[in-house]
Amino acid sequence: MGSTTTQAHAESARSQQWHLDAMHAEEMWRTSTGDGVIVAVIDTGVDPNNPDLKGRVLDGKDFAPESRAGDEHTDYQGHGTGMAGLIAGTGAYGGGNGAFGLAPGAKILPVRMPATDEVNPFAVAAYFSKAIRYAADSGARVINISMDGGSDAPELTEAVKYALDKGSLIFAAVGNDADKIHQIGYPAATPGVVGVAAVGKNLRRASFSQYGPQVDVAAPGEDMVAACGGKTGLCKTSGTSDATAIASASAALIWSKHPDWTNNQVLRVMLNTIGAPTDGAKRNDSIGYGIVRPRIALQDPGDPGPADVYPLPDLATSASPSVPPRPTEVPSRDADGAKGDAAAAAASAKSDGGNGILWVGLGAGVILLLGGTVAAFAVARRRRTNVF
Repeated sequence: MGSTTTQAHAESARSQQWHLDAMHAEEMWRTSTGDGVIVAVIDTGVDPNNPDLKGRVLDGKDFAPESRAGDEHTDYQGHGTGMAGLIAGTGAYGGGNGAFGLAPGAKILPVRMPATDEVNPFAVAAYFSKAIRYAADSGARVINISMDGGSDAPELTEAVKYALDKGSLIFAAVGNDADKIHQIGYPAATPGVVGVAAVGKNLRRASFSQYGPQVDVAAPGEDMVAACGGKTGLCKTSGTSDATAIASASAALIWSKHPDWTNNQVLRVMLNTIGAPTDGAKRNDSIGYGIVRPRIALQDPGDPGPADVYPLPDLATSASPSVPPRPTEVPSRDADGAKGDAAAAAASAKSDGGNGILWVGLGAGVILLLGGTVAAFAVARRRRTNVF
C-alpha cells in the first residue's frame, strides 16, 4: 500500500478539502444535506467512534470470517471509514475542525467484507452478491462499493438486478491501475452498476483511474482529506474509491430533496446535469458521460423522466443474447492527454484527446482522493499519501 504518515497541525481539515469548495458544498447544504437517505458502504468496516462520524453510522452486517476480530463497526484497514467520511462526515473533530462529507446528513449502513487473504478468489462474486442484497433489503437507497476484484458472475448480475428492483442505486469504483495495466473490473462493469472514474484538480482523468466501457461517470478522486483511521482520525488519499464515495453522496443529496423519486429518476437527473466530455462525444472511456454536478442537479434538475426505466444502456443491452458482454480488457490509451492551458482549464475545463471534461461551477480545483485499497478483494489499490 505504500502509505506514509504525518501529524496534522493547526490547519483545519475542512480548509484542506478543496473539492467541497470547488463543488460549492455550503451552497448545496442550504438545499440538501442528504438527510433521510441511507448509504450502504460495502467495504472494510466503518468505525462509528470516529469523531466526524459519531451519530451517522447504523448497525449493519459483517460478512468477514469469524477469525476476523470485531464486526461491521471494526474497520480492519481504515478504508471503509474513509469512504463513510467522504460521504457523511460532520466535521465535528477538534471542536468543528474536522472533515466533512459531501452529504453530512446521510446515514451510513456498514457492510464489512473479508480481506483478500480471507476468501477464495472464486468466491468474491458471492460475497459481493450477499452484501448487495443485504444492503437493498436493509433500506439503503444508495450502495457504495469502493472496491473491485469480482468477476462477471451470474449471481452478481442477479444481485444487482435485485437491488435495482428494490429501488437502490449502486456505484462502484473502476480501479486504480491504469498506469500499469488496462483492464475492466467488477462489480463496476456489472450491468446496472454505475462505474465511477476519478478526475484530478485539472478536471481530467487521473492517470491511475481505469478507463473503458465500464466507466459511466467521474468525480473528484485526488488529494482528498476525509475522516478515517489514524492517530487523529483523518486521512489524505487518492483513488477511484474516493470518486465513488463522492458520486454516492451526490445521489444522496438529490434523493434527500426529492424523496419521492425512484432510483431511475435520481440517476437520470445526475446524467442530465453532468459536466459532459469536451470532445463533443456523448461519452468517452475516460470519464464516461462526464463529472457529477449535484449543485446543478439541485438547482435545475429538469425532467426526471419515467420512474421505471433505467437510464443507462448496459442493463437493457445485457438482456439481449445477441449482444456480447463487456470485454475483460481494453486497448491501451494515452493516460494523460494534452495538458492544455491551466487558466482555460480553470474556467472551462478544456482539453483534448477525449480526456477533458466540462464541470461548470467547479472552479480551478477539483480533486478528490481516497484510493481503493488492496484489502477486501483487491479493493482498488489504495493510494494513501498521508495520515494526519
